[in-house]
Amino acid sequence: MTSSKRIALRATAAGLALAIGAGAANAQETWTMTTTWPDSIALIEIDRKFVETVNRIAGDELEIEFRSGGTLMPGTEVFDATESGSIEAAGDWPGYWAGRSPAFSPLATHTSLFNAVDYMNWIHGWGGWDVYQDVYGEFGMVYLPYGVTNNESGFMGRTPIRSVDDLDGMRVRLAGRDQGRVLEELGGNQVTLAGEEIYQAMERGVVDGAEFSTPGVDYQAGFAEIAEYWAVPGWHQSASVFGVMINQDAWDALSDEMQERLKIAAEATMAWSLAWSESGSTEGTRNFLDAGVEMNRMPDEDLERIQDITNEVIVRGACEDPMHAMVYHSQISYMQDYAVWRDATAPFNMSRVIDNLPSLEEIEACM
Repeated sequence: MTSSKRIALRATAAGLALAIGAGAANAQETWTMTTTWPDSIALIEIDRKFVETVNRIAGDELEIEFRSGGTLMPGTEVFDATESGSIEAAGDWPGYWAGRSPAFSPLATHTSLFNAVDYMNWIHGWGGWDVYQDVYGEFGMVYLPYGVTNNESGFMGRTPIRSVDDLDGMRVRLAGRDQGRVLEELGGNQVTLAGEEIYQAMERGVVDGAEFSTPGVDYQAGFAEIAEYWAVPGWHQSASVFGVMINQDAWDALSDEMQERLKIAAEATMAWSLAWSESGSTEGTRNFLDAGVEMNRMPDEDLERIQDITNEVIVRGACEDPMHAMVYHSQISYMQDYAVWRDATAPFNMSRVIDNLPSLEEIEACM
């Protein structure tokens, strides 16, 4: 072969390589993402906000195709589907996976502990983001917390709850492992139901009382049509976190820049979600009262009793599972550390002033 032919072949090969490389660089990843929430549950708006934000800022590298909960698979199956890689991502509430690991429970919500600002502080300023990665990482996933709601509605139903004594013997729809344990200590019985099943359960008397989410979400779910009484505050879930599970291989296939863009989208969505939720809660509360639902507030001494029981339940759970202990140790350490500034700024502080916390020393002894 002559030297001129060799040069021509090399030039052709180089051109093909450049063309192939350019095509690969321009190829767009398409992710399938679903959620635990069907269209009938307003919490799906947090998932949609995240997806819309990602698709606006992702450029040509990534597009997320979003499917409402239940359209691809039951909401109970999205964890397994994301872990296995059947889908790339799924929106969730971590507490649904407490059966996999009790550590998911405090990543989702607390009984009488964090409020929404505490979760935001802990996640972004006190190492909480890394804790989510540790827990979800055990199942081959990355987690981006992107939603937070403040105190939930409380218990609604056709039987009044005016004190903790009224909970004795009641069948209450309640989500969360630790929440159920506190309810049992108060004499109540936890009933587990999916969000879309609560309305009929209340209507038919399957449960004596129920909780689900914030007043705005609960009103849109139709609870004002069947509830006569409303017990506040929602001590069982003083705040809640939502986010997206991402299959580890799908995450690793993204460029570093795209990973950062997804983190930015999650942070922006979380800030938006708090304002969205609090606005909806204000409107929802007004709507419930206008509909004639009677609101009853629990006495302060009852809330103090619930706090004492909560502290005992947290320590007990920490001694049963080291990952559970690790999460609570991080969260309670935050509350103790932040108190130096938080309490000095009361009543203008951004978080809850509390001097009755679970024993950090007892949790450390279980780690």
